[in-house]
Amino acid sequence: MKKYLGLMFAGLAAYMLTLFLAQRLLAGGLEPDWLRISLSIAPMLPVAAICWIVFRSISRLDEMQRKLQLEALSLAFAGTALITFGYGFLEGIGMPRLSMFVVWPLMAVLWVAGLVIGRIRYR
Repeated sequence: MKKYLGLMFAGLAAYMLTLFLAQRLLAGGLEPDWLRISLSIAPMLPVAAICWIVFRSISRLDEMQRKLQLEALSLAFAGTALITFGYGFLEGIGMPRLSMFVVWPLMAVLWVAGLVIGRIRYR
């Protein structure tokens, strides 16, 4: 697990560096659309690597830990769906529109909450 934690931190560092560089270059006012589009989605390359790291680390867990992860992800998926759909209806009556960047942190918080609940339940 420590191996994957190190890989995760490396992936997050690569993401932050790529994001910083892309934002700096985009702030300079690049013209060709293909270059702006490429730079805008460049941070997704390290994100894809992080997804692979998460998948690999979960695939190497024992059955109990996998069950715990599945239940936590189920809570995160369902909770995110309920909250985002509910807020979508509130946007229809004038609440401020939220960026899609809000969705993943919400899901991550619910995933961690699901892990905490599961660990307490399966002590």
